[in-house]
Amino acid sequence: MSPTAANRPALSVVAPCYNEQDVLPEFLRRLSSVLDGIGGTSEIVLVDDGSRDGTWDAMTGAAAADPRIVAVRLMRNHGHQLALTAGLSLCRGERILIIDADLQDPPELLPEMMALMDGADGQGAADVVYGQRRQRDGESLFKRASAAAFYRLIGRITDIEIPTDAGDFRLITRRVLDLLTAMPERHRFIRGMVAWIGGRQVPLVYDRQARAAGESKYPLAKMVRFAVDAITAFSVVPLMASMTIGWVMAAIGFAFFVYSIVGWLFGHTLPGWTSLMAAVGLLGGMQFLMLGIIGAYLGRLYDQSKGRPLFMIRDIVGGPR
Repeated sequence: MSPTAANRPALSVVAPCYNEQDVLPEFLRRLSSVLDGIGGTSEIVLVDDGSRDGTWDAMTGAAAADPRIVAVRLMRNHGHQLALTAGLSLCRGERILIIDADLQDPPELLPEMMALMDGADGQGAADVVYGQRRQRDGESLFKRASAAAFYRLIGRITDIEIPTDAGDFRLITRRVLDLLTAMPERHRFIRGMVAWIGGRQVPLVYDRQARAAGESKYPLAKMVRFAVDAITAFSVVPLMASMTIGWVMAAIGFAFFVYSIVGWLFGHTLPGWTSLMAAVGLLGGMQFLMLGIIGAYLGRLYDQSKGRPLFMIRDIVGGPR
């Protein structure tokens, strides 16, 4: 049963975890220190996204030692965005901090984020305070360059303003959370969904740190899949581009047809096996590319139409539930 405003904690911290047994104790130590300094009631919702190491044991042990901690284990690995959605659906706070457990986003920034949400910048209370990365330590040049290109690309092809160089690290109000959890999308791009909600959204510029332990959970294949989900969720530009390219290819094909007819009327043999094959290959390749773009959108519609639950919870340990 959803808690009333009177018995909600002032703050919830939601952290999805996947194979984070090495870093989780240090994350909880630093986060608990920050929460103790802030004071007030709080909870920490940890979501085990089908980890294969000792992450769940570390979570349950922490929940037994600290009544603020709620450990949630999903039935299988659902991916970062759906694991985060599971945690957001269970948290009870008036304000919600979204943070990863790898300590790349320092929990020590929480007091400053709280102050900005209260209107410390003199512009009034904020609905969202999001972390905006000034630099990214411990990441390869390729990852930094690809991330910069992605944010700038999606900023150009979407009709909403998605902040550049900002991940899911952010503080949101209960009102924003309620609107976010009401969205039924299966292929979720949460930072874009929060931007779509609107309201007053304020950046907090910081330097992103290297992982405290373990390795990145976003290899190239997952990065590409995440980018495709983001683009198809918030833009129809690829579909419109496929139509434009189709018209261009049709014009090129018609030009080749006219060229062939004119040559035949004037009795010229068209030497052109290579050029003909090049044209056929170009047109065929573009057709398959456009079909692939259309298929990506149709595939997401098909997944959404099934109506299956976004995530499946196996266990919940700790907390007043």
